[in-house]
Amino acid sequence: MEPIYKIVRIKQVVREAELSNVDVIRSPEDGADIVHQLIGDDDREVFLVICLSTKNGVIAVHRARVGAVNASIAHPREIFKSAILNNAESIIIAHNHPSSDPSPSPEDIQVTKRMLEAGKIVGIEVLDSLIVDSNSNKHVSLKEKCYIN
Repeated sequence: MEPIYKIVRIKQVVREAELSNVDVIRSPEDGADIVHQLIGDDDREVFLVICLSTKNGVIAVHRARVGAVNASIAHPREIFKSAILNNAESIIIAHNHPSSDPSPSPEDIQVTKRMLEAGKIVGIEVLDSLIVDSNSNKHVSLKEKCYIN
């Protein structure tokens, strides 16, 4: 009897979108603009990873996790998988708050710190963690709030 070989492959769903001419991230507003366009009106928390080149060019945007109305638990392996597969130099992590308040929760801060630690281990810098409001154009940058050095 011949052995059975199982072929395993990584499947990524690719969605092309026009992202208002943002192809290089120069500020938290640039990142927030992308996030608002992709998940700004979602009714559940969605966690995105923006993969960046050495000059902060957007390589890919990955929808890493879809959560509940008020939570989306993200694990480093889910976040850094897309960054590694896309040969990203750095990433920006982001999620939305369907509650209309982009203020970071203690869990948001804890997840950000965990991702910063994981990024140091794998050699991919986390430049920022953004939270966008699902009902307006507001956002919070955890880098600007000094949670990221």
